[in-house]
Order: sequence, then C-alpha cells, then structure tokens
Amino acid sequence: MPLDLKKFAGRLRVTDGAWGTQLQRMGLPAGSPPELWNVENASAVEEVARGYVEAGSDVIITNTFGANRFVLQKHGAGERVGELAEAGAAISRRAAGTQAKVFGSVGPTGRIVMMQEVPAKELSAAYAEAAGALAGGGADAIVLETFNELADAEIALKAVRSACDLPVVVSMTFASGPDKTATMMGDSPADLVQMAKANAADAVGANCGTGPDKYVTIAEMLRQATTQDLPIWIKANAGLPQIVDGETVFPMAPAEFASYVPKLITAGANFIGGCCGTTPEHIRAIRAAVDNR
Repeated sequence: MPLDLKKFAGRLRVTDGAWGTQLQRMGLPAGSPPELWNVENASAVEEVARGYVEAGSDVIITNTFGANRFVLQKHGAGERVGELAEAGAAISRRAAGTQAKVFGSVGPTGRIVMMQEVPAKELSAAYAEAAGALAGGGADAIVLETFNELADAEIALKAVRSACDLPVVVSMTFASGPDKTATMMGDSPADLVQMAKANAADAVGANCGTGPDKYVTIAEMLRQATTQDLPIWIKANAGLPQIVDGETVFPMAPAEFASYVPKLITAGANFIGGCCGTTPEHIRAIRAAVDNR
C-alpha cells in the first residue's frame, strides 16, 4: 500500500543531508557520476545512507539524482538507468531498515524545455524510466529535486505518475530574482504550488541554491500558497559555497544551520533536512532541534 504522505507528514520529519559531497570525501572523483558507485562501490554508498539513519533521519533519499538517460549518456552509461536506479533504491532500503522511509531522488535531465532541445515525450520517457526503477528497488516515494524550470518539473511529475503509484514530492531551487525567491527561470513558489495541485503532487518544496535563512521565507510562501493542502519539504545548503585553497566549501556549521529549525517549523515546513555541504552532524543537530521543539 502506497505511503500516505500527508498523514506521514502530520508529524514533523527530519530528512537527510548531502550525498555528493559525502561521496567525494570517500574518494569519488570530481566529475564522476555518483550513480555508478551504486554498483561499483555499493558499500560506500550504503555507508552514507546509514550515516544519516544513525544521525536521526526519518527519511533518506537515494544516490540517483542523475540516474536518467540524458545525464548518464555523457558518461557512456545511458543504457544503465534501470540498473543503477534500482540498485540505488535497494541500497537506501537496506540502510533505512524500519527506521526511515526511502524517497527516490530524481533530478532534472539538464535539457531546457522552453528551448525545445529535445521533444517533451523523450524527457517524459526518461523520467518514467527512472521512477519505475526506483519503485522496483523499494522506494517509498519519489522526490523530484533541484528543478529550475516549472515546465520541466511538470513533465517529470506527470511521467512519475504514469510509471508508478508512489507519492511524489516536487522540489525546486529558489535562489534567483531581486529578492531571491524565484527559480533561475523566473518561477515563483506560488507557481510551483499551482502546478503541483493541478497534477496531484503529494508535497512541494525547495532545495539547494541557498542557506536555511533564505528558505524560511520560501517555506512561508509555499505554505501561504498551499493553504495547508500540501506538506512542505525544505532542504537548504550549508550556506553559500566559498572557494578555499582551491576547494569548494560550505561554511555553515551544524549548530548554526540547526538554529534556523524553529523558524522553518513556524514558517510551515513539514520535512527539514539539508542539501549541499550538509553532513550527518548537521542532521544530528536538526534532529535535536526538532526533538527539543
């Protein structure tokens, strides 16, 4: 029986943190697709997942953000979507056990819909392929994350709906515009909510792009637009990236990041976690802040 996402979100839920930066710390070469490690170094991927479960996550995602034919074909693995996505879901499923739910991560293809780089039906097929494999690997839900174009997110949402009966979260990146409350393509939180409701999404949210301070406002805007109908998913970065000694670092420490948890809760967030630069230590701090709340 599919997860009742609204009921599940009736209790505030802690999600996980970054995956890419964690895998890079474990030796994943820069520029290498993390999804290949679902088969080539599954123990390392499971270690990342298990670290978040042990830190207190109620929800962990999967190492499948780029598991679609358009992204993987750049690395000669375009025909391995099903294998890599299903393996990623199975790894997170093992790590989660009975302690956490697994949300299959589906990221954008990198193709811009408004530019008509490829036919919409090809994009739809790519998203459906990924979602079907994630469902086959044991995911409890699908999260469409880090989308910057509303039309792309809509294609992905409809494709997931056609491929499986899992609940779907649609999360976009809002860090552009004069007040940093729009996507790169100019879409607003209200635009996301309108599209999500029209296409029967189960939750909406924001991730990546900026720190938790900015996403307090985004959470408020999403909540105002949803009128309590949809749970809100928030996963901010650990601050804005900086270059230190030639390396990209995210400056916000766990305690500072978690200090925004009360504000995010008040703003209406139902799911709170972290994106780029966050670690199990950040999630542990979020868990403590939620429990203290």
